[in-house]
Amino acid sequence: MKTFGGPVLFLDRSDINTDEIIPAKYLTENSKEALKPFILEDLKLPGFDPALHTKGAGVIVTRSNFGCGSSREHAVWVFEVNDINVVIAESFARIFRQNMFNCGMLAIELPKKDIDALFALGPGATVSVDMDKETIIARGNGEFTCTFTLNSFDRDLVLAGGWLAYADKKY
Repeated sequence: MKTFGGPVLFLDRSDINTDEIIPAKYLTENSKEALKPFILEDLKLPGFDPALHTKGAGVIVTRSNFGCGSSREHAVWVFEVNDINVVIAESFARIFRQNMFNCGMLAIELPKKDIDALFALGPGATVSVDMDKETIIARGNGEFTCTFTLNSFDRDLVLAGGWLAYADKKY
């Protein structure tokens, strides 16, 4: 089974939109790999340098309404090609969330108190996701564990590796 987790990239803001995740001017690229260097290029956060801070991240922890704005698979693809396979937030834009599952990646919604506890772990934190137990184990300046739930269809999509792999197995 695929493992989910890794070093955390904290993005401490709500309403991060798809144009900030991958600017529209790159939507004409003809491969996912071509998107790789442009991850979060237009995201403005104090002290944030996408070229520096996204390297090595496997997980994003952020606030509410992540992935809002234009519906585009490219916003998920740029995470996929940068080896980010988990986004944890208070809430997601509906289409972005489903695109994550369709690509075999995890979009985990947690209450604000759990998101705050993850942020409290600070820079250098890591997250490990246990899909069988639907548990997040996070370590940094301390340790934090919590549970999450996925509906059975989204769980099946992730475990299959995404919609195409799921469809190949089922149909």
